[in-house]
Amino acid sequence: MVRPSSPVAPLPAPLLVLGGVISVQFGAALAATLVPEIGAGGSVLLRIAISAVILFPLARPRLRGRSRRAWLTVVAFGAALGLMNWSFYGALAHLPLGVAVTVEFLGPLVLTTVLSRRPLDFVAVAAAAAGVLLISEAFTVPFDELSLTGLLLAGTAGVFWAAYILLSRRTGAEFEGLQGLALALVVSTVVVMPAGLGSSGLWTTEHLIKGLGLAVLSSVLPYSLELLALRRLAASVFGILLSLEPAVAALAGLLVLGQRLHLVQVVGLALVVLASAIVMGMQRPEEPGQIESA
Repeated sequence: MVRPSSPVAPLPAPLLVLGGVISVQFGAALAATLVPEIGAGGSVLLRIAISAVILFPLARPRLRGRSRRAWLTVVAFGAALGLMNWSFYGALAHLPLGVAVTVEFLGPLVLTTVLSRRPLDFVAVAAAAAGVLLISEAFTVPFDELSLTGLLLAGTAGVFWAAYILLSRRTGAEFEGLQGLALALVVSTVVVMPAGLGSSGLWTTEHLIKGLGLAVLSSVLPYSLELLALRRLAASVFGILLSLEPAVAALAGLLVLGQRLHLVQVVGLALVVLASAIVMGMQRPEEPGQIESA
């Protein structure tokens, strides 16, 4: 975890957020190399369990004196976190990284639109929907060749991402610092364990090392960087930076996995990035801005 006294703390807050975005998407690219070998369940179990092992002793959550509401909130938060990652990793087995992230991003995009209720936001969501249709190649690939399973899993991940956002705020109100996140990761580990343990016989030292990389790149590092940045950064700027996630995912997919998007897909990705910047980048300071990725 990045501490306030660390060398990165004095860096400009936008650079910290951008670092978190890059870390998450290159972590997802790493996950795409692991999923074909041990499955989505095994990959997400390694990531979440190792993250819990790292964060729990650092956060040292207090277990006594918590209300029933606090426990229900953190359990729901952990379940949403686990299912979000599980469905997203499942989508990576069927879709290029940039496509999976773009479809998943509709979850927080629609949620932010519903919460803000501005006419311009609904126009942006319509543009994003058109962008997702383009990037999914629904207009250029025969219907029977579309990976409906991958699109459905990515969409499901988006729904759980939206739930994660709402429950994240409630957990933050009930628990100090990263205590709620540490407890939620334990719950997530339990949620995905039945699916993940089935592949444990296939795990090698290389898989465990990749799992450690996933935990650091996709959880520990980005959560810590965003925590530092959001103490000094307006929600509007945070939203604009976050809207770059689909583009960064496409770049990570190209550099790490050699996945190239067609021109039509690039146009669709650009529409989603633009729509996200409009919806999340023009929020008022009091509107929700803390939307963390999977």
